[in-house]
This record gives sequence, structure tokens and C-alpha cells, in this order.
Amino acid sequence: MKKAKRILALVGALLLICMYVCTLIFALIDSPAASGLFKASVAATILVPVLLYAYILIARLLSKTDDDSDTPSDK
Repeated sequence: MKKAKRILALVGALLLICMYVCTLIFALIDSPAASGLFKASVAATILVPVLLYAYILIARLLSKTDDDSDTPSDK
């Protein structure tokens, strides 16, 4: 499991680097489509890490809920 996490972290880091490079390229290109591509690239650069963090947070909360169901509740 630890090896899979490392591989996924490396893939995520490479994806972010590629998005940063694309953002830079779209900022320097002088074409009509460059403005829309730049905005989409900036949005993806912000949204992808936020969504990944939310996914990890929800997965962590759900795994704690499953662990808590094994213990008897106090009533």
C-alpha cells in the first residue's frame, strides 16, 4: 500500500508540473484560443489539488467510521 501511495503521489506531482508548464505556455501564446485555454489551465491547477484533498479527507473520514462501528456504543 505504501508503494502505491508513493506512485500516486509521483503521478500527481508530475500532473501538477505539466499543468504549470501548460499555464505558462498558454500565457505566452498569441492566438484567439489562448485566453480560454489559459483560464482553463489556471482553474485546473487550482481545482485538481483541492478535489484530491477533499477525496483523501472523505476517504479518511469513511475509514474511521468503519473502524468505529466495531466498538459498542455508549447509550
